Amino acid sequence: MDFLLKIEESGICQWVRESDSLFAFPGILLLHTLGMGLVVGINAMVDFRILGFAPAVRIQSLQRFFPIMWVGFWINAITGTILLAVNATKMTANPDFYVKLVFIALAVINVRMLKKHVLSSDFDDKRPLPMNAKVLAITSLLFWLGAIISGRLLAYVGRSSGV
Repeated sequence: MDFLLKIEESGICQWVRESDSLFAFPGILLLHTLGMGLVVGINAMVDFRILGFAPAVRIQSLQRFFPIMWVGFWINAITGTILLAVNATKMTANPDFYVKLVFIALAVINVRMLKKHVLSSDFDDKRPLPMNAKVLAITSLLFWLGAIISGRLLAYVGRSSGV
């Protein structure tokens, strides 16, 4: 706990937490939100295509969005680490924080499975996708929804509420 407290009390964390600058907490939170929009938005687009929406869009053509999605993921990883460091002692004491991390891990595993088994396969867009592809798409949507909800609830539940 002393280690986490030292991180929280570092100059950069104090500046992020206490500064009125738009580049401090508000800017980092904005970047986190934009990164989330890229990650979840692109994942949702792929998932809904797999579920049968926009059948004119070729499944393999969606692969070109994955580099943008990963940029969003890394924006979230960096800004999320900063947001954690700013309030490390309270966040790590909140079970909801770990629920969020589990949802993110499951979502990342799921998207890698989707890319490997659906987007990278020699799928012919004229045939319906197999049921396991649709199950991966549904679970992807559920995992990202779980990560968003648990992340938002961090401000309201557990020991870190009121942050």
